[in-house]
Formats: sequence, C-alpha cells, structure tokens
Amino acid sequence: MNQKLFIQAIIKFLAGFILISALLFLPAGTLHYKNGWIFIGVLFIPMLIMGIVLMLKNPELLQKRLNAKEAESDQKKVVAFSGIMFLLGFVTAGLNYRFQWLILSDWFVIIFSLVFLLGYGMYAEVLRENAYLSRTVEVQENQKIIDTGLYGIVRHPMYTATILMFLSIPLILGSLISFVIFLFYPVIIIMRIRNEEKILEEGLSGYTEYQKKVKYRLLPFIW
Repeated sequence: MNQKLFIQAIIKFLAGFILISALLFLPAGTLHYKNGWIFIGVLFIPMLIMGIVLMLKNPELLQKRLNAKEAESDQKKVVAFSGIMFLLGFVTAGLNYRFQWLILSDWFVIIFSLVFLLGYGMYAEVLRENAYLSRTVEVQENQKIIDTGLYGIVRHPMYTATILMFLSIPLILGSLISFVIFLFYPVIIIMRIRNEEKILEEGLSGYTEYQKKVKYRLLPFIW
C-alpha cells in the first residue's frame, strides 16, 4: 500500500468531514440537526468505501481524484463558482433549520437520500469504466476514448451523476431555499463541459468522432 497516498486520502477525507460539519452545524446552532447527520452519512460512508476500494484496486485513479488543482483559467473560475455555491447552500440549510423557515417533510429526505445514493452508484460505475477520470480537466498521456457503458449513452456521465447528487443535497437537508442556490450547479457544469470539450477536441485523438457517435452530453434527447 502506498503510505503517502493513504495519508493524503485520510487527510482530505477528514478535512472534508470537518468542513461540511462546520458549514452545517454552526449555522444550525446545534448538533441536533437530524437532516445534517443523514446527509453526512449518505455522503461520507460511500465515500469511505469507494476510497478503500480505489486504494486497494486502483491507487493511480485515486491519486487523480485527489488532485484538484486546475491548470485552465476557465476551469479555475468554475471551481471558484462551485465553492461559493456550496458555501452559501450549506450555510443557508443550517440557518433554515435554526430559524425554521421552510422545512421539507421527512418523505423528501427519504426519497432524495435514495436519489443521492443512486447518483453515487452511477458515479462509482463511471469510475469503474474510465481509468482516466481525473478531477481536473486535462488530456492524459496515452488516454483513450471510452465509448461503452454509460459513455455510450452520454459523453459526460460523471457530471450527470453529480447533478443528480448535488440537486438532492438541499432536499436531504430539508431546505427549499438552499435548493434554489444549488440550481446554479447545472449552469456551472455546462460552463465546465463547454471548455472541457474544446480541450478534448484539440488534444484527444478520436474525440470529434466520438462526439458524432454519442450526440448528447448530459441527458439523452435533451443536451
């Protein structure tokens, strides 16, 4: 086992847990924010399992997923917008609970927890299919086109999975106001895809042909 990679993964996992907990429970003013704990459970338990599997089966891919430093200026803007959206969305959800503004029923929490896990399962399948799946937008050495499985349906199934997951987050947290904030995420992803496809068209052999074969980027028959 790569000890350095293991330590890096543990540090990022714990840092993410602490950050998200702070963004939720401090604005909520209490640790008795049930929806917050449910979200932390559906987010971090699968994340831990997936991290262990990647550590054992594909440490190279895990290393790529841990690297979040973008080289492209357009992608840096996308990362910044995403960070602002998550910050506002989580803090608003905590405040929503503290002041009881618009609280969604437990049925929303149950249903969208399942939707979130469905998106997580789709995300895991994308990781299984594509060993080149870096967190940053880049063309890697010896990278090949993947056009089977989910990549035979849409060109960016990972983003489809994250949209499904991230739009479920505020509903798990019970905040309709936070959901409005998270609606910016699909817009951010569209910005990312437009720039990413330009890079792939220029640097990845066969990508133009793949675009003709698989016409839709995110949703079949829509876009």
